Amino acid sequence: MTLQKAPSRASASAVVRIGRSSTGLGLFAAKPIAKRAYIVTYRGKRIPTPEAHRREREGKAKYMFELNARWTIDGASRRNLGRYINHACRPNCEAVLRKGQLIFVALRDIAPGEEITLDYGKEYFDLFIAPLGCRCATCAKRAAKLYGKAPRRR
Repeated sequence: MTLQKAPSRASASAVVRIGRSSTGLGLFAAKPIAKRAYIVTYRGKRIPTPEAHRREREGKAKYMFELNARWTIDGASRRNLGRYINHACRPNCEAVLRKGQLIFVALRDIAPGEEITLDYGKEYFDLFIAPLGCRCATCAKRAAKLYGKAPRRR
């Protein structure tokens, strides 16, 4: 299998745009994105994973992406387009470690205007999302069916 070089940040930004989402800012498809296609690279400083865990416990970190037990990417920089990918219980992209870089690829075809979403995983969900209630599209629809409206943030 031949891997193609990931597009630069400039060409990636032509495929996606930052916009308002139900959870704040989000990353949206500006053009159609094919299944398994590259979306963006998660960029930031690599820090030791124990340091990332310390920052998270102290509430000083929100954009950490753990690569392995040794390294984590601190993606807090606003230049990191990957930080705008919001959580969804039924995501349309996934993270893939390729040639030492963390990239996001589409799980299915994504239409222009559709928000790019990722399942953040149980640990992040339990720590940051569950206490406030999940506001992804799937959970909002479920809440609307049960309660007649979308859940409110506490």
